[in-house]
Amino acid sequence: MPLLDTLTATLKDLSLYWFDAGQRIYLIYLAGAVLLAIPVFVMQSRRRSIRRFLKFLFPKKIWLASSAKQDYGLLIINKVIRGLLLAPVIVTMVPIALAVTDALEWLFGPVVVVSESKPVIMFSFTVLLFVLDDLSRFILHYLLHKVPFLWEFHKVHHSAKVLTPFTVYRSHPFENYLFACRLAIAQGLAVGISYYLFGPTLSVIEFAGANIFVFLFNIMGSNLRHSHIWLSWGETLEHWFISPAQHQIHHSANPIHFDKNMGSALAIWDRLAGTLVTAKDTPKLKFGFGDKFKEHDTLLGIYWQPLKLSFMQLLSLVGINKKKQRKPAQ
Repeated sequence: MPLLDTLTATLKDLSLYWFDAGQRIYLIYLAGAVLLAIPVFVMQSRRRSIRRFLKFLFPKKIWLASSAKQDYGLLIINKVIRGLLLAPVIVTMVPIALAVTDALEWLFGPVVVVSESKPVIMFSFTVLLFVLDDLSRFILHYLLHKVPFLWEFHKVHHSAKVLTPFTVYRSHPFENYLFACRLAIAQGLAVGISYYLFGPTLSVIEFAGANIFVFLFNIMGSNLRHSHIWLSWGETLEHWFISPAQHQIHHSANPIHFDKNMGSALAIWDRLAGTLVTAKDTPKLKFGFGDKFKEHDTLLGIYWQPLKLSFMQLLSLVGINKKKQRKPAQ
């Protein structure tokens, strides 16, 4: 049965997340987060022991909170939805790469091999992939915050009242679809440009099967971004790289932090957009939208409310446009 086969494949894939360097909860990334949490614990705690450290890492009020339980459920349900509904309609990288190369050839002539050095090609391609991936993440994230009907979907992620490493999987399937297409576009651009500059022999500098820069980003505390553990890189570095503390600020319920720190790894995009906030002198944070926000109290609400409210936003937009069309020209 196709449905049963999909469910079986989904559960198998999920069980392998711990061993997949392409996933945030890869065991080595989690181990890196634990190591980086040690100095934070030492600075915050007068009485230190392994038992107290484990309580520091895994407080029940966070890991067993209803919001956290929703995140665990969303990880599984969204994986099933992707396999059943989204996979066939996600944009793929190859046609984009071919179109980019064709466009460059049309604009600038035949493929120009600027270097045949394998190290130069590998380094250039790896950097370009990482930068375009990070930039495209920022652009889409920015739009999810600034475009009202898209914000209805992204609200799912921001409605988390507590943060754990599994909060990275707290998202609506439509947002997942957009990010999957974004990835294909970013990779297609990188491959198309690199093919034009270096020819068909392209390879990435990898570690454990992941882009080396992605690996470094994840090993340096990416799982603390969604956590209760405050880790800042210091003001100087935070003008270049988004720290775990800066991403926690992004989740802040304080209006002064709304739409801030929308970058993933690099802080330069936020600096250019005027949305960067460092962790210095940041007051104690609360997450989510407050107790009065009830839209996402259930898994059904998480899936249904964004669809309903985004549709209402689009109807409102159409209504405004119609009024403008009826208005006589000046």
